[in-house]
Amino acid sequence: PLLLEATLLRLASGSHHPFYNGFYYNHIMNDKGKGQEKVVYFNGAKLVVETPKDPVYSSNGANVTLPCHYHYEPDLEAKRKIRIKWSKLRDDYTKEQDVLVAIGKTYMAFGDFRGRAYLHQAGRREASLVVSDVRLQDDGKYRCEVIDGLEDESDVVDLRLQGIVFPYQPPHGQYRLNFHEAERACQEQGAILATFNQLFQAWSEGLDWCNAGWLADGTVQYPIRLPRKPCGGLHLAPGIRSYGPRHRHLHRFDAFCFSSALRGEVFYLDHPAGMTLEEAKVGQLYSAWKCLGLDRCDAGWLADGSVRYPITKPRANCGPAEPGVRSFGFPSKGRFGVFCYKER
Repeated sequence: PLLLEATLLRLASGSHHPFYNGFYYNHIMNDKGKGQEKVVYFNGAKLVVETPKDPVYSSNGANVTLPCHYHYEPDLEAKRKIRIKWSKLRDDYTKEQDVLVAIGKTYMAFGDFRGRAYLHQAGRREASLVVSDVRLQDDGKYRCEVIDGLEDESDVVDLRLQGIVFPYQPPHGQYRLNFHEAERACQEQGAILATFNQLFQAWSEGLDWCNAGWLADGTVQYPIRLPRKPCGGLHLAPGIRSYGPRHRHLHRFDAFCFSSALRGEVFYLDHPAGMTLEEAKVGQLYSAWKCLGLDRCDAGWLADGSVRYPITKPRANCGPAEPGVRSFGFPSKGRFGVFCYKER
C-alpha cells in the first residue's frame, strides 16, 4: 500500500518521465482548433484496400479469383513487409471463418480451403484470392485484410454461385424438418440450405411458394410473388415473408435448398432394368433444368422416391404454362421412367 501511494503521488506531481510501453504515439490526433481532427498515419501514408463493388460470379467445381489490391496515399516506394488475411463472413454474424493468411510468399490456408486457396500476386500490391474447385458452401462474402505494422485496412468482395433455389419437403409430409434435418435433407439431394440472398434472387426471378422453409442462417421465410389469403393475406405487397429466427431443434418447417451447376449430366431412361445406375437427386434435376435446359415431358423417379419432370418449353399435356420442374409427389406405386445422373 505504501509503495502504491508513493507511486500515485509521484504521478500526480507531474515531475515524472512519460510512461513508455514500446510504442511511440506522437500527434496521432492533431486538433486544429476548428472542431476537425487530422489523422497522422504511423508510416506517414494512408493504406487503402480495394475490392470490386459488384459480385463475382462462379459455379460449382470451377476456379474463381476474388480481386483485391492495396495502395498508399501518398505512394510509398519502399518495399514493405505486408501481412494479408482472407476470411469468410458468416450469414448468422457469428465468428468469421479463416480462409488464408500470408506474409510475403509464405501462406497458410485453413479448414475446407486447405489445398484449394492461394494468393494471386501477379501485379504490384495485389492480394487477390484464388479458390479452386469451388463448392456450394463457398458462396458468400469475403474480407480482404491488409496489415502493415499498426495500419490495418480491409474491404469485402461478394462471391455468388450461379444456380437455383428449390423448396423441398421429405416423403413424410409438410413441416417435418427441424433446422439440422433440413440441412441433411438438402445435402442428400445434392444441395445446401439456401441463403437469404439466394432466396431473394430466386424470388426476383419468379419463385412463388407459400410454404415456409429454413434458410442457412436459421431463419424461416418464404417468397411470394402473387399475394393471396393463405400466404400472409391479400393486402400485403409481394416479397419475402419472414418468421424470423426459429428454434433449430424444436420448430419444424420445410427447407429451401440451393444447387449450382453440375459436374456430370442428368438423363432419362424408359427401361432401366438390368442396368446399374445412380438415380438423380432432386438438386441435380433442378440444376440440369436451370443451367443446362433439360426438358422432358415424361415423369421419372428420383433418388428420394419422388416422381418429377423438367419443362423448359411449356406445351400442351406437360403441365402449367410456365417453365419449371413438375412434381407427382411420392407415389407408393406406379410405372415411370427414371432420371439418372452420371459423373463426367
